[in-house]
Amino acid sequence: MSGRARLMWDDAVTGYDFGSSHPMDPVRLALTMELVRAFGLDRVVDVVAAPAAGDSTLRLVHHQAYVDAVRRASRDPRGADQSYGLGTVDDPAFAGMHETSALIAGQSVGAAEALWRGETAHAVNFAGGLHHAMPGSASGFCVYNDPALAIARLLELGAERVAYVDVDVHHGDGVQTAFWEDPRVLTVSLHEHPRTLFPQTGWPEETGAGAGEGSAVNVALPAGTGDEGWLRAFHSVVPELLADFRPEVLVTQHGADTHFEDPLAHLAVSLDAQRAVQASCHDLAHDYVEGGRWLALGGGGYAVVDVVPRSWTHLVAIAAHAPVEPESAVPSSWRDAVYARTRQLAPGRMTDGRTPEWQPWDAGYDPADRLDQAILAARKAAFPLRGLLA
Repeated sequence: MSGRARLMWDDAVTGYDFGSSHPMDPVRLALTMELVRAFGLDRVVDVVAAPAAGDSTLRLVHHQAYVDAVRRASRDPRGADQSYGLGTVDDPAFAGMHETSALIAGQSVGAAEALWRGETAHAVNFAGGLHHAMPGSASGFCVYNDPALAIARLLELGAERVAYVDVDVHHGDGVQTAFWEDPRVLTVSLHEHPRTLFPQTGWPEETGAGAGEGSAVNVALPAGTGDEGWLRAFHSVVPELLADFRPEVLVTQHGADTHFEDPLAHLAVSLDAQRAVQASCHDLAHDYVEGGRWLALGGGGYAVVDVVPRSWTHLVAIAAHAPVEPESAVPSSWRDAVYARTRQLAPGRMTDGRTPEWQPWDAGYDPADRLDQAILAARKAAFPLRGLLA
């Protein structure tokens, strides 16, 4: 495989724009790419633009009637059909919606194809990770489900085991739905508890069905969970599952909305813990995945200046085997660009000043602790179905 990671990027992905009042501001993508360039990471990865996903690719997950509805809404946003989740408060229709959404999906699918062909070991599409879109409807700011499409393409190419790990603050419901009965795909989601956050799914009892029973694992975290609990939950569930499953490709979703500054959710995770999980996903790919094949995606994240660009720049750097040290100063050229674009002051360093630590699960647990209850519930629901001890 190539020694260089692949960064999927096309400037046109910033056209994924629900409007000025919508929290998913595409400036977060533009600022991330500018920060990647400011650190010179574009010189140590292969920056590649893949073509937009065509209808035959979109149909790997989505119904043709839905794709047709997106295309119609793209031409006439005022005529969007809300029965398909289009033209709603969460998913307003906009001109070019189909083309831009298909382009983002195409970057994830193209990355998956490159991984499977052995052209690279690691690939990043931080514009992707749109994990809420359902086969027949838009949902949660997501039009086409690029993680599910990338996985479906891998299966079409012959993959027999693909693992999907989602650490966005919201449950990865669309991906879970797409592979609910498919034992070839292991979906693992760590998210804020559905009692307190959209999409109100991702209970530990959701474990798959039919031949896929035991292929969905959900860790529903209490609101307010911070670095220590978040990292404890990740390391108490994910490595053991991957060690057992031995995927041929690892797909991870790194929504930055777990952060304590995010305005739409209630976890209290730092940038430094996010970076630690990114590094762990990279290490797990090398430890348990054939050829280290790793596709890393973006996702949510609505602190669009302070958090998202730094978090996903760390992700690109880790995939490139050129990690940015947390104490590194943010380049002044980028801070100037942030102010010019947003009239906001940018952060000065690539850290929140935290040193995340956690206690491993095998050191024991406290049955009265809400975080440990969440971990244990996930393990008890799914692990025995996979032949693992809870």
